[in-house]
Amino acid sequence: MSTVLVIGASRGIGLEFVRQYLEAGTRVIATVRDDAARQQLQALGAQVLKVDVAQPASVSGLAWQLDGETIDTAIYVAGVISRASATEPPTAPEFDRVLHTNVLGAMQVIPQVAPLVAAARQGQGGSFVFLSSVMGQISTVASSDCWLYRVSKAALNMAVASAQPSYPQVTMVAMHPGWVQTDMGGASAPLAVADSVRTMIATLDALTPADRGRFFQHDGTPYPGW
Repeated sequence: MSTVLVIGASRGIGLEFVRQYLEAGTRVIATVRDDAARQQLQALGAQVLKVDVAQPASVSGLAWQLDGETIDTAIYVAGVISRASATEPPTAPEFDRVLHTNVLGAMQVIPQVAPLVAAARQGQGGSFVFLSSVMGQISTVASSDCWLYRVSKAALNMAVASAQPSYPQVTMVAMHPGWVQTDMGGASAPLAVADSVRTMIATLDALTPADRGRFFQHDGTPYPGW
């Protein structure tokens, strides 16, 4: 049985990844920030770890919680948004809130989790996907809205691309989940959470070593650049 690690599974896309993988008979390890989410995911059948990726002291303990595990697929879902535009500077607390979750958390997780992914499939390595956003793609910027969020996702994309050479057996990719009906995306978004996750899982299942370091849409369509 393969093992999937979902980092940031308390709600929305992360929670749906857990649901769909469990329904498919996959073993799932999920991280959450609070006890209510822990109980919900345990009731679904997941193994649950308590980790807050926005808190360096918390996320630094992930490795010992995963000691002895081999991870076939790891998914970094955790993320927050800031909707302010470039007409005013971000405050230091807002900058820290967004960058700690969207970037620092991922950069702390990579050295702890990537070796466990590299050991998967009898040493052939598995996949490590990071949910990013087309809003972090510099070549397509059309507005200044959510500029701190855009900066964080561009930084996340660079973190993934920079980490890939250190883990040649791991297929690391960034993925845009689409505009999804979550707390972040809003009720008017065109894509249901279940549909986004279903297509992302299909895309993950189809990844090959040739895809290492690439940036994909949820349906597997590659973006031409980061």
